[in-house]
Amino acid sequence: MYNVRVTIVPTPQATTELRRLEKVASVAGAMISEALEDGMTLGIAWGTTVSAISERLVPKPLERVTIVQLNGAANPVTTGIPYVGELLGNFGRAFGAKILAFPVPAFFDYASTRAAMWRERSIAAVRDAGRGADIAVFGVGAFSAPVASHVYAGGYMSGEEVLRLRRDGVVGDVCTVLVRANGSYADIEINSRASGPTPAELARIPRRICVAAGPAKATALAGVLRSGAVTDLIVDDECARRVIEENERRWHARPGHAGIAE
Repeated sequence: MYNVRVTIVPTPQATTELRRLEKVASVAGAMISEALEDGMTLGIAWGTTVSAISERLVPKPLERVTIVQLNGAANPVTTGIPYVGELLGNFGRAFGAKILAFPVPAFFDYASTRAAMWRERSIAAVRDAGRGADIAVFGVGAFSAPVASHVYAGGYMSGEEVLRLRRDGVVGDVCTVLVRANGSYADIEINSRASGPTPAELARIPRRICVAAGPAKATALAGVLRSGAVTDLIVDDECARRVIEENERRWHARPGHAGIAE
């Protein structure tokens, strides 16, 4: 589906959303540990899902591994350092890796400020490391989910901003880049101020592992898959089922039932 390798994690129907996340994160933690090798760079995008993964990594002694933060975490009320620092530290300790933090806002107030920051050599070095990563790991942000996406629950956006985005067809985000249900993102204003890599930039990384848990993530996940950001998907069975249903609805809604490329 969507030209990605899919790992489906079975979960009991009666399970809680938190338990569902824990099961998916455990599978992701093991897969990341297996995939990472000496000399590699691993790019990670902070969030609720990646935080859960960081607590379930299988330790693996490696040499010359670098962990790089892909998107900024500061907002008007916090630097984001305690939250992201713990997450990065978990990855670093699991693999004996060097850490490259990215000390910028999740969203700049002005696109011109972002452009100026991108010219700074210290910031450019972190961005270059992230975009040259061998593997990227990220979750999917959704506007409403029982286990809240950190970017929407942590003060990064106002309620008015979220309302405007939803009116524009936005369903969620990947690496704090907002996407619509059809996978488009380039003309969404806030993305001109976002610090994370776009799906097109992610697509230059050889392996991009997306992890999603819970049926409430399905619509956002489908949009992220359509954006081309993902090579590997780790997802629970209920969310996977909802994504398939979403795909079928869009297929039947097209004139002449033209198929969606998978």
